Amino acid sequence: MVESVPETIKFPSEEEKILHFWNEKDCFQECLKQSKNRPRYTFYDGPPFATGLPHYGHILAGTIKDIVTRFYHQSGFYVDRRFGWDCHGLPVEYEIDKTLGIKGPEDVAKMGIAEYNKQCRSIVMRYSNEWEVSPVYRMGRWIDFKNDYKTLYPWFMETVWWVFKQLYDKGLVYRGVKVMPFSTACNTPLSNFEAHQNYKDVQDPSVIVNFPLVENEDVALIAWTTTPWTLPSNLALCVNPELLYVKVKDNTTNKTYIMMEARLGALFKSESEYTILDKFPGKTLKGKKYKPLFQYFAKCSEKGAFQVLTDNYVKEEEGTGVVHQAPYFGADDYRVCTEYKIIQKDQTPICPVDASGCFTSEVTDFVGQYVKDADKNIIKWLKENSRLVNSSSYKHNYPFCWRSDTPLIYKAVPSWFVRVEHMVENLLDNNGKCYWVPEFVGEKRFGNWLRDARDWAISRNRYWGTPIPIWVSEDFEEVVCIGSMAELEELTGIKVTDLHRENIDNLTIPSRRGKGVLRRIEEVFDCWFESGSMPYAQVHYPFENRKEFEDSFPADFIAEGIDQTRGWFYTLLVLSTALFGKPPFKNVIVNGLVLASDGQKMSKRKKNYPDPGLIVQNYGADALRLYLINSPVVRAENLRFKEEGVRDVLKDVFLPWYNAYRFLVQNVQRLQKEENTHFLYNENTAKKSDNIMDKWIQSFTQSLIQFFKAEMNAYRLYTVVPRLVKFVDMLTNWYVRTNRRRLKGESGTEDCLWALETLFSVLFSMCRLMAPFTPFITEMMYQNLRHLIDPASVEEKDNSSIHYLMLPQVRENLIDKRIEGAVSRMQSVIELGRVIRDRKTLPVKYPLKEVVVIHQDPEALKDIESLQKYILEELNVRQLTLSTDKDKYGIRLRAEPDHMVLGKRLKGAFKAVTASIKELTSEQLEAFQKKGSIVVDGHELHEEDLRLMYTFDQSSGSAQYEAHSDAQVNPVSCNLFALANCRC
Repeated sequence: MVESVPETIKFPSEEEKILHFWNEKDCFQECLKQSKNRPRYTFYDGPPFATGLPHYGHILAGTIKDIVTRFYHQSGFYVDRRFGWDCHGLPVEYEIDKTLGIKGPEDVAKMGIAEYNKQCRSIVMRYSNEWEVSPVYRMGRWIDFKNDYKTLYPWFMETVWWVFKQLYDKGLVYRGVKVMPFSTACNTPLSNFEAHQNYKDVQDPSVIVNFPLVENEDVALIAWTTTPWTLPSNLALCVNPELLYVKVKDNTTNKTYIMMEARLGALFKSESEYTILDKFPGKTLKGKKYKPLFQYFAKCSEKGAFQVLTDNYVKEEEGTGVVHQAPYFGADDYRVCTEYKIIQKDQTPICPVDASGCFTSEVTDFVGQYVKDADKNIIKWLKENSRLVNSSSYKHNYPFCWRSDTPLIYKAVPSWFVRVEHMVENLLDNNGKCYWVPEFVGEKRFGNWLRDARDWAISRNRYWGTPIPIWVSEDFEEVVCIGSMAELEELTGIKVTDLHRENIDNLTIPSRRGKGVLRRIEEVFDCWFESGSMPYAQVHYPFENRKEFEDSFPADFIAEGIDQTRGWFYTLLVLSTALFGKPPFKNVIVNGLVLASDGQKMSKRKKNYPDPGLIVQNYGADALRLYLINSPVVRAENLRFKEEGVRDVLKDVFLPWYNAYRFLVQNVQRLQKEENTHFLYNENTAKKSDNIMDKWIQSFTQSLIQFFKAEMNAYRLYTVVPRLVKFVDMLTNWYVRTNRRRLKGESGTEDCLWALETLFSVLFSMCRLMAPFTPFITEMMYQNLRHLIDPASVEEKDNSSIHYLMLPQVRENLIDKRIEGAVSRMQSVIELGRVIRDRKTLPVKYPLKEVVVIHQDPEALKDIESLQKYILEELNVRQLTLSTDKDKYGIRLRAEPDHMVLGKRLKGAFKAVTASIKELTSEQLEAFQKKGSIVVDGHELHEEDLRLMYTFDQSSGSAQYEAHSDAQVNPVSCNLFALANCRC
């Protein structure tokens, strides 16, 4: 039996009751069980790092995923929803290092890798347990935690080995020394895409340093750098061979320098400060030797160091046109010095900086100093040794470690790489097969990133991760790559059940070439390699579930934030293209970032955002879900989070919706109590009402269902939610408002039943459409409304939860676009009338004599006439007059110039043309509307140049009226006008 609905409601409390209901009935698992034999819809859950509790970014992405997967379940699919965890890598290790005060590899060595990894495992398990009972559960997301995947599971790690072995066997893996982004806080290199995730504007020291020529120490090349700490490792200078250089005398100091002519302004403020002594192309400087800054690597002169090199990478946009070369701290430096054989690819790197970013013993003057801190001491040394020409500061965009938020350095380290550059065209082709929402993210942001893809550095000099399964001889000439635990046991004779470093680092493989034993390399995989392998590893492919995977790959759907275009989306695509030659997913929704209300990044330290838990506690999860989804963030734009926005969802959407539901239940109960008439709804036998408002709301509902399904299948949540919110307004502020008397039985029992059946039908459809978006409030309403549904009309065997029900089918026989258009015009008239009343401060309780409606389309006026009783009642007027005659009532056109467009084009003539535009008559502007152009003061103007609007001329004999229009003029549309005789 339907229960009475209280007048007031606390949505968070009701949600807690629903959570208890779902938990008690095990609704999610029951939902999966019921749909087991349906067509499969594949969804990949991008694994978050298990190093903290969910923030708004997690909540947003999780809500999008929950909405889409619920929708496809309600559309007749089986949707497996497994939660995933990224358990390895820098995020976890960095948290442990902070907690235990670990500064570098020597601290880990003292502790032992086994103990270190034990600590890492403990933090992962703690956070994963907290997530399950945290906002993920409280936000109403249905996701399988019991059948989750964690990248630390041995079976997951084994598939990662298999993935790597496939790449290795295809010749896509190589070991090389490259200058790479390096995190000194995490003691490891990063990949290029990781380095691009966290850029900041910073002030760095900027110095110009002199390098006297050996042939004439009175003449010095001068080079500019923003990384003084790289100067101790200088091995060469580089100039552009084609651009012009000058020998120039500093008139203030009488010193002579060589620099690029185009860059003289970098040192001198005016031409009077210098005298050009000679001018020549950069190539004439090639091979000239100079005096080294420091003596740390003086012996390198034997291999050609400390001379001028030439390369076209030297540009004329910044610096002095002379670039100092520290080949192990700059990618171009490394390339150029290698080409000139100043360094060899296989030689020991001249890299006097350790993993923590501190100078090693070779740099005797600054040994032990952190490189960034050493800048000021190096500058002091340069000044004291007369090598400093100029010193200042320089603001630029610089990469920071995405995990530790500390500045990266660029450093040459031996690493393992996956070849990517050769398959850029294949990556772009596969990306083109994916459906991106919004489209521009795939085409522009992601597409541009793919075009510049570089070979992927997949090795990390860390401990907590999947070990790279490569065993090598001491000289690296014999290499064995292992792809499974069985293969490891076969080659080592030892059976292992866990693949972490502490369990396999000591295992050796006998050499087949008489080189003793092969030992595993120390590196572990980049954690992004693991997350990129998740489509295969989460099902332990190919060791298990082979057919299941092959039948459902690529995934139907994934969703993450826009930052993942340089993260998970990228690694998924690289691996699937390399392994299978196909994209890893078919459809992807990309969301923007949730920022603090001031537009800044949300920061725990600054406390510039409300705690998500408190928001849910105060307003409920449904309100937060709908606020996030009905915002620019689902169009991959940023959202400035405002608590009042969540509050407004309650006020503007939920409370009106709840009141409509309450009003229905009240009147069903009244009907039963006062007239002993039982209400029971059967969607299959419901008859069509003759009432125009019943027809309208039914048509509007069916049109919404049609639109909803089409747009949801196109993954355009940003078009769907506004329509759903608008529907609540249509239902509550128009249908219920204009039919209150019928619903209360004042027009007879039969008419009351028509209205109640209509309202129930619409509310029931609304609940099913809104269920993926607001799972709590729809469940709450349904648990009461289901007692009014004829069980024979429900197709589902188990209808005990709204989330077991399928979406309503479109009943096209109920769609009547003519009625929808008529009611829309009626609504416009009523809204215009309300504006006029507000303007004149005339409350609705005071009746008005007349409302005149003017429209150029007679058919539109017929529609309005058919609904005049609602207009008269809503506006409290005695008479409705309809007309197509604008002139009779003083409606005139006037024009305003588009200042930005015309001002730019007309320049000096703009003022005179503006004055003439304002003098144009209504007749001239009507002709302009038809023709699309008009000549004013000799200038031809078009639609984009003018803004037309209607005005009301009270001197035309209708002074007793107040007027308002429904919109600014559109040349191709008919506008609606309402005039109210404000005399009572």
